[in-house]
Amino acid sequence: MFKRFIHYYKNHKLILTLDMLAAFLIAVTGIGYPIITRIMLNTWIPANDLNMIIVGGAILVGIYIIRMGLRYFVQYYGHIMGVHMQGEMRSDLFDKLQTLPYSYFDNHETGIIMSTMTNDLFDVSELAHHGPENLFIASFTAIGAFTYLMFIDWVLGLILLGVIPILFFLTWFFRRKFRNAMRRSKKAIAGINARLESSISGIRVTKAFTNESIEKERFEKANDDYISARTEVFSSMGKYFAVSQFVTDFFNVLILVVGGIFLYKGIGDFNYGDYSAFIVSVSLFINPINQLIMFMEQFESASAGFVRFINLLDEKSETIYNGNKQCEQVSGDIRFDHVSFHYEESNEVLDDVSFHLEKGKTLALVGPSGGGKTTICHLIPRFYFLEEGHIYIDDIDIGDYTLRSLREKIGIVQQDVFLFGGTIKDNIVYGKPDATDEEIIEAAKKANILDFINTLPHGLDTEIGERGVRLSGGQKQRLSIARLFLKNPPILILDEATSALDNTTEMLIQKSLQELAKGRTCLVVAHRLSTIKNADEIAVISKGKIMEKGSHDDLLKLNGIYADLYRLQFKNSDEEFTAKIDIS
Repeated sequence: MFKRFIHYYKNHKLILTLDMLAAFLIAVTGIGYPIITRIMLNTWIPANDLNMIIVGGAILVGIYIIRMGLRYFVQYYGHIMGVHMQGEMRSDLFDKLQTLPYSYFDNHETGIIMSTMTNDLFDVSELAHHGPENLFIASFTAIGAFTYLMFIDWVLGLILLGVIPILFFLTWFFRRKFRNAMRRSKKAIAGINARLESSISGIRVTKAFTNESIEKERFEKANDDYISARTEVFSSMGKYFAVSQFVTDFFNVLILVVGGIFLYKGIGDFNYGDYSAFIVSVSLFINPINQLIMFMEQFESASAGFVRFINLLDEKSETIYNGNKQCEQVSGDIRFDHVSFHYEESNEVLDDVSFHLEKGKTLALVGPSGGGKTTICHLIPRFYFLEEGHIYIDDIDIGDYTLRSLREKIGIVQQDVFLFGGTIKDNIVYGKPDATDEEIIEAAKKANILDFINTLPHGLDTEIGERGVRLSGGQKQRLSIARLFLKNPPILILDEATSALDNTTEMLIQKSLQELAKGRTCLVVAHRLSTIKNADEIAVISKGKIMEKGSHDDLLKLNGIYADLYRLQFKNSDEEFTAKIDIS
């Protein structure tokens, strides 16, 4: 863990070195005040040497000016280093997220991931900056101050040394409870972020169902968990700092009394100048010790965040299942060979599924919800990974292809269209980032959305809002189709692409999809059987198995599950249904 943290300093060695040098000089110059105080009290004042008194003061002012510059360097460049390290960690984490399989996002909330990307990495960057600096300054200041105190009077120095084991014992005593409380606090703030992200994303649903009070209750529960966790943190901190400060104050009094006795008894060469310098220097010794111990809070907070960061980086990437063959000239022939699959912690979804979809043909999947239709669609681009069976494209196992080249050959249109915040052009060009304006316009025309775009004041540069909130369902769907026209994949998957649309809009989308499907291998999932009657073959999927397969007319003749589904949807068209059944 420590090595992985140190790794992020490699690009900032110069700044780190200069920062440590500045910290060292701050620590060294900090001892100047008690030294000059002692000389002034013991030598210059008794000798009535006004010039040296002024010179001594001027030296101290010069030292403080230098320290001011050093502190600016440490604060500014140290924080800049921390910010850059935070940026590098965030980039690594974002890159990692791009490689994680679908299954990871099935089981982890967006808000929790975002909390790691922001809150946790902020704490880590603060440790990256302040950690080495504080350790350096505090350590050298404490060592320098103690050395000087021993030089003034070794007996008082040894008495003061007794404060260290007591403070470290207190740190050890409170550390475990504090660490656990800090980790619970991290989880709690991640929970708040997750709850907030969910509530904001679903605000329209909340308002439609007038369930603001329910969302408030859920948020307050997460908020109360956070308050409880932070209360535990501050309780541990409060007890520790109260007790440790009492120990510090007690030793200050002890030194004051013992030093006073030394003066009263005239022990050794101890004089008022030594006494004053010692009292001044005590804080120079104890304060950095307390600073080192207070560093515990920052360390525990950052280490908890870094553990979450590392755990996410160490998640299994889908790249570990990556083949090495490029999926280049693909005709689109697809074959499932005894494929079985189940999601984590769930029952089997697909059970020994086999079928052959010839290139350029259309296969429609129908059947009850949860039967495995969408799972079949997700397995072809390898969003999930097979444990049993094989899937072939052009007689090559898809596991042999690189994920990128495989997915470049597959286009997917789903019922729940996702559009990115930005302009219409931004979302269409997503299918081909280097597309020309002419290609974008042609894709919009083929998707039957160009006329709508031309009515907008800003045309292709019109902002569509978060997730396309300013567009209708049909407009969103046609935008997704337009970006697929740009991508131009040989394999097309339509997963209930029109099921959420009204009949008029569906007819427009169907025209776009028919244009898109020309010359491509198509796998279509549909509930409305009217949209897939012309498919080359229809497979009825239920309970993870292919129950029936054939053309529309053949399945009606079979008078099985498909015929029952057709009858339910067209119960008002009995004559048409009967005519279809009687076809010989």
